[in-house]
Amino acid sequence: MSAAPHPRELLLIGGGGEMTLSVDVAVQALEQARARGLRTHVTNRADTLAATPAVTAAADAATAVDFARPGDTADWAAGRAADGERPALVFGVREMAQEAVAATAHALELTGNPPAAVRRIRTKDACRAALAAAGFRQPAVRVCRDASEARAFLAATAGPWVVKPRDGADSAGVRKVTGPDDLPAALAQLPDREALFLVEEFVDGREFSVEGVFVGGSPRVLAVTAKEKLPPPYFVEIGHVLPADLPEETRRSVEETVTAALTALELRFGLFHVELWLTAEGIVLGEVHVRIGGGWIHRMLPHVRPGLELYGTVYDDALGLPVDLPASLPAPERAAAARYFAPPEGRVTAVTGWDAVRTHPAVLHAELRVGPGDVVPGFRSGGDRVGAVVVGAATPAEARELARELVASVHFTVEPVEPVDAVDMGDDVPEVRVDLEPRPLTSSFRISHMTIETVDHLRLRLLQGGRTVGEGEITADSGYGQDGPAIAAEAEALARTLAAARDDAHHGADGADPVAPLRAALEKAAADGVGAPARMLVEMAFLDRAARRAGVPVWRLLGLPEPGRVRLLHTVPIGEDIPLDGRPLKIKLGGADDEQILRSLLGVPAPLILDANRGWDRQDWERLRPLLAELAPAVLEDPVRDPALLPAIRAALPGTAVVLDEGIATAGDAAFAVGTAGGLNVKLMRFGGILPALDALSDATEKGAARMLGCFLEPPRAIAYAAQLAGLCDWSDLDGHFWVSDDRPVPSYGLDSDAPGIPRIAYTPEPARGEAAAI
Repeated sequence: MSAAPHPRELLLIGGGGEMTLSVDVAVQALEQARARGLRTHVTNRADTLAATPAVTAAADAATAVDFARPGDTADWAAGRAADGERPALVFGVREMAQEAVAATAHALELTGNPPAAVRRIRTKDACRAALAAAGFRQPAVRVCRDASEARAFLAATAGPWVVKPRDGADSAGVRKVTGPDDLPAALAQLPDREALFLVEEFVDGREFSVEGVFVGGSPRVLAVTAKEKLPPPYFVEIGHVLPADLPEETRRSVEETVTAALTALELRFGLFHVELWLTAEGIVLGEVHVRIGGGWIHRMLPHVRPGLELYGTVYDDALGLPVDLPASLPAPERAAAARYFAPPEGRVTAVTGWDAVRTHPAVLHAELRVGPGDVVPGFRSGGDRVGAVVVGAATPAEARELARELVASVHFTVEPVEPVDAVDMGDDVPEVRVDLEPRPLTSSFRISHMTIETVDHLRLRLLQGGRTVGEGEITADSGYGQDGPAIAAEAEALARTLAAARDDAHHGADGADPVAPLRAALEKAAADGVGAPARMLVEMAFLDRAARRAGVPVWRLLGLPEPGRVRLLHTVPIGEDIPLDGRPLKIKLGGADDEQILRSLLGVPAPLILDANRGWDRQDWERLRPLLAELAPAVLEDPVRDPALLPAIRAALPGTAVVLDEGIATAGDAAFAVGTAGGLNVKLMRFGGILPALDALSDATEKGAARMLGCFLEPPRAIAYAAQLAGLCDWSDLDGHFWVSDDRPVPSYGLDSDAPGIPRIAYTPEPARGEAAAI
């Protein structure tokens, strides 16, 4: 007897987030799938699955797969498909999951949006460029790395402007500026001070959004929504009305513009939510999303279009079932509105009027998440919302007015709380938060034994009173045996242990050494087997915290010499063209073309640093020795796999510093490198941070060994952290961030130590002739 066939399955990638609205959306999506006889399988991060039991209860199965790693999600789904568990369709309701949805549908050859199209719209400046190229009105925009680039954009364009994260949601960090004087405050509001950000021209006009669904690959508009926002400088939505009360001709123009833009962007599957402005010059398109809009629009749409099933329409279309949805729909005959509570800041002591609101017969949904004892933050982003009321009515005007009246009828009594600035960063146990995000490199990086395409970006923050008081940031690459999720878990556990520790140094006792307790704790963690990358991440955050408390940069807290200007080696991976413009070159070797590459370097006037990454055996060394002797490189790094060859290499190249890198991770390793090769390359990610690396460099200095300061492919913050040791080294190989970030390669940089904590890289011009520069 043959086995019963498996029911068709919906794979819901990313499940729901922890907010009530996100859970409600995910549960509705699962319920409408089950109503069609579909088996449902939810994937999400393990912690979010545990925090959203209503979503997992609504699904037939749930698996912990991180949607922030689209390739991993696609590989996991492909593995299930190979084992006979192939879904009929792939879908997602969360913004951050859409790239994984597209990648998985593409891998399984199912209906979906092209992955490249989804990446484009999720990168705000790339979406603006694509829309402008297709002929749609767009504000001028610039991707900026720092305040100087933002000021340059302000000087070159007409204001006012808007500062916003390059990749964000809920209007977090979005702020209007009217001139250069407003810029520092706007930049301070960005969620990630180290990340790239956007500055764009402010669009003066009424704001709307268009909600719809794709049928047969073509967009169908369901409604236009009017938005109401708090006044600048913030841009937080306070309410929505659906449908927008627009003249018929304007509504048609908006719908035609949006459907044409979606087609130009090569989008064709699922739901869409497109933001726009109506200005004196015409329609200006804003952000484009391939998911339903927030703000309880998923509840409002079925009310104004009775019988509509948002997610069911997507499923029916993907499964080839008939969908009764004409290309042009008439305006809805009834209306809905949503309004958010915006109580004053402070600690709530009493709430009145709520029971009457939640039982009102016109209410479609109502929630209030604060009560006596809770602290209400400032209303600066969608994440600060504390509740909402959604109502239905006959007309847009009636719906808007009723929502306003009901929200206004709830009264909050609050008392002031101690301002964040009064928090002593040393007296309270900080909250620990660790985030992990996969990031593709700006270009492939090839060395002797592997090619690197992506890294995991890890960020650890210490928070007090909602403010970041210490921060560490690294990347992990599996090719080097660095497991991003494992490092994140190790770092979080260690940071929580350190954060809970109470001693005199943490309490700021007079004369106490703020570094000694941290050093002891990290040395114990190393003895207990905590990996070096996790220790480095934790060390960064706690030293950053200690330096901020002391009001000095980390290098000064540690008594290091001022780093000065960091003159870089220009790293050339295997297979890339070698620039012959006089700058110091670090050339990756260890491949089949080494002899040809070395011959091409004869006569090059630049200092040569050659790194074979242990790519040579005895035969390779004997074959290449005459060429190497003629080249006389300044440094030869990790030339051979067999350390027994090192004495012969040093004897053959008396003017060359031989340094060891791979496997040099402890004080014992450093002593071995100094004794056998006469030099070492210190990488903080291998040693576990700046404190053990400093010990190794100090010992090497005492013994007269060659010292190189190196890195992996790391973010700018980690590179700047390491660069504080540049004054103790002969060579600085600290250009790994050029493959991880959008920072443009330069021959040298400084460190901006004006602010306490970990300095930032300062891309100031080259020093004048005669100025000292650390190399």
